[in-house]
Amino acid sequence: MADTEPAPPPSRPGQRDLTSGPIGITLISFALPTLGSSILQSLNGSINSAWVGRLIGEDALAATANSNMVMFLASAFTFGFSMASSILIAQAFGRRDVDAARRAFGTAVGFFSLLGVLVAVGGWYFSPDILGLLGTPPEAVPLADAYLRVIFFSMPPAILMIMTMMALRGSGDSLTPLWFMGLAVLLDSGLNPFFISGIGPFPEMGIAGSALATTVANWTALLGLVIFIYARDLPLRLRGKELTYLKPAGDRLQTIVLKGFPMGLQMIVISLSSLLLIGLVNAEGVHTAAAYGVTMQLWTYVQMPAMAFGAAVSAMTAQNIGAQKWDRVGRITGIAIVQVLAITGAMIALFLLFERPALGLFLGMDSPALPIAVHIQWIATWSFLLFGITLVIFGTVRANGAVFVPLLILAIGLLPVRIGFAWLGREWLGADALWWSFPVSTLVNLTLAVAYFRSGRWKQARMIVSEAPRPTPQPAPL
Repeated sequence: MADTEPAPPPSRPGQRDLTSGPIGITLISFALPTLGSSILQSLNGSINSAWVGRLIGEDALAATANSNMVMFLASAFTFGFSMASSILIAQAFGRRDVDAARRAFGTAVGFFSLLGVLVAVGGWYFSPDILGLLGTPPEAVPLADAYLRVIFFSMPPAILMIMTMMALRGSGDSLTPLWFMGLAVLLDSGLNPFFISGIGPFPEMGIAGSALATTVANWTALLGLVIFIYARDLPLRLRGKELTYLKPAGDRLQTIVLKGFPMGLQMIVISLSSLLLIGLVNAEGVHTAAAYGVTMQLWTYVQMPAMAFGAAVSAMTAQNIGAQKWDRVGRITGIAIVQVLAITGAMIALFLLFERPALGLFLGMDSPALPIAVHIQWIATWSFLLFGITLVIFGTVRANGAVFVPLLILAIGLLPVRIGFAWLGREWLGADALWWSFPVSTLVNLTLAVAYFRSGRWKQARMIVSEAPRPTPQPAPL
C-alpha cells in the first residue's frame, strides 16, 4: 500500500495549516495579526506612560522607566524561551503529531509557571537591591520601589500569556493572540487612571495603581485566554492524562532553555547597542539627543513589520520542516522578503512624506531639534529595509534550531561595527557618523546572514538537542 500524507489536525477558527496552500496569502494572513499584536503592545506602553506622567508627574515617569528596564530583561528571556517552545510545537504540527505538540506545550506551561512564581516572589523581596544595582537616583527610589513591587506580580500572567500566544502561533493560530492582547491593552490602559487617581470605587494608589492596573489586566486576559482555549477545544488544550504533560520533560525542557537562551540574548544585544549609542548621542548636546529620542519613537513602528514577519516565518518554516516539505522553505523565505520590503517600504515612505508633522507631534514645529530629527530620518530610516530581510532569514534558520550563529551575526553588526563606526567615524563625518552607523551595521548583518543561509550549514541543526544528527536536506535557494 502506498504511503499517504497524514491528515491535518482539525481546523479551528483562526487556525491555519501552514504547510499547504498558496504561500503568499497564507503568510501575510498569518503575519498581519502578529503585527497588530506588536502595535497594540507598543501603544499600551505609550498610553500608560502618558497617564503616569500627566496624573503623577515626571518623577513617577522616571521611576517607571527604571522599573521597566528590569521588566525588559525578564521579557527578553521569556521571548527567547517562548520562541523555542513555539518552534517545537510548530514542527510537531507540521508532522501532524498533535500529541507531541501538547507535550511540548505542557512542558512550557509547567516551566513558565514556575519561572513566573520565582520572578514575582524574588522581585518583591529584592526590589530595593535591584534598584540599587541600576543606580536609580535616591529621590526616585520610593516611587520606583512602590511600582516595581506590584508590577512583579503582573509577571506570572505576562510570562504565561507570551508563551501561550507564541504556542498558538506555532499551531497556526495568530488571530486568538491578537484578540487577547487587545483585551489586555484595553483593560490596562483603561484602568490606569482609575487606580492612580482613585476614581469612583477604586482606591487612590498613585504609581502603584498603574502597576496594579497592569496586573489586573494581565491576569484577566490570561484567564480569558485559558477559558477560550477550552471552550473552543483548541488543539493545544490538555485534558485527562494529558495534564501529566505539565511536569516538564527533560529533553523538551533542555531544548527550550538551550535554544531559547540565545534568542533571548539577541534582544539584550540590541538593547546594549542602543544604550552605548545613546551615550555617544548625548555627547552631541541636548537638541541632538532630543531629536534622536523622537526618531527612535517612530522607528519603533517602522521595525515592527520585520519583527512580525520574522516570527511568522519561524512558525511557518518550522511547520514545513516538520512536514519535511523542504521545497517550500526557500519559497517561504523569498516571499516573506518581498512582503516585508513592501510593508516596511510603505511605512518608511509614509513617515518621510509626513516627517515634519509626525516629528512635530513630539517636538513642536519650532523646536531646534526638528531639523536634526529630519536629517537623521533621511540618513538612517531606509536601513530598516535591510533589517527586515535579515530578520526573515533569521526566522528561517532558527526554525530548524540554528540559534547561535544569528546571535553572533547580530552581535558583530550591532556592537563592534555599529558602535565602532559611530565612535571612530566622528573624526571624518562628525555627528553624521552616528546616523550612518545604522545602514553600515545593517548591511554587514544582512551580508553575513545571506552568506550563512546560502552556506546551508543551518540545515544541519536540529531543534531537540538530544536528537541524533540527520541527513542534510536540500531546500530551494534564497
